[in-house]
Amino acid sequence: MRVTGGGGTAAGGPPVPDSPLADTVLERLTAAYPPAADPGRAVTMRAYMKDVAPFLGLTTPVRRALSRTVTAGLPRPGEADCAAVALRCGQLPEREYHYFAVDYARRHVRHCSSGFLPVARHLVTTVPWWDTVDPLAAHVVGALVAADPALTADMDDWIGDDDRWLVRAALLHQLRYRERTDTARLFAYCLRRSGHPDFFVRKAIGWCLREYAKTDPDAVRTFLAREQGRLAPLSVREALKNIGGQRPARRTTGR
Repeated sequence: MRVTGGGGTAAGGPPVPDSPLADTVLERLTAAYPPAADPGRAVTMRAYMKDVAPFLGLTTPVRRALSRTVTAGLPRPGEADCAAVALRCGQLPEREYHYFAVDYARRHVRHCSSGFLPVARHLVTTVPWWDTVDPLAAHVVGALVAADPALTADMDDWIGDDDRWLVRAALLHQLRYRERTDTARLFAYCLRRSGHPDFFVRKAIGWCLREYAKTDPDAVRTFLAREQGRLAPLSVREALKNIGGQRPARRTTGR
């Protein structure tokens, strides 16, 4: 299997850095995954993920075990190594390689600077579906923004983007912040995209509110009581799942 090396550019995205470590990771990875492929399971997995990408058919435990063998004994990557691994995995067709890219970035994001955000953005918008976008948002983008609050300006751009997956990532990037959540920004994002027609955006509004309700349920209840007329019923139902409260009447038209 041929994988583009460093020095090139990911399609429509940032340049792929030269990285001997990435060369080793990709060589090991593309040798380890295919022999464990299960074509029958691959068909089922592809159908479940709405045909977003082909699959090898690796179960999560098998994939993670193989991934550990791929990275065993290798040095800790720097930011350029992380970028090269992530971008080169993204060039491969099978979804399991995209999962590896997400897992690798998630594991090593604490060693990356704000300069890694364009790589994360590329991963969010390339062959996007919830299975990669959500962990990228919560564990990679969120970690980068927490480490460099200046990146909130990028989140302000993402929330207004036409790409539904960037919108979803902006909504979810504070998912694990708990007491560190910028509540004003969270609520403002939810209201800004409350009329969005896409299911995944409306669901993300409810999810980020539901998650923050674990930290401050009264703030979420108050927000919903004040603004639920502007929020889609799906968003409100999701937000109230764990804290209870009055649900809106079902709409017969609109969202």
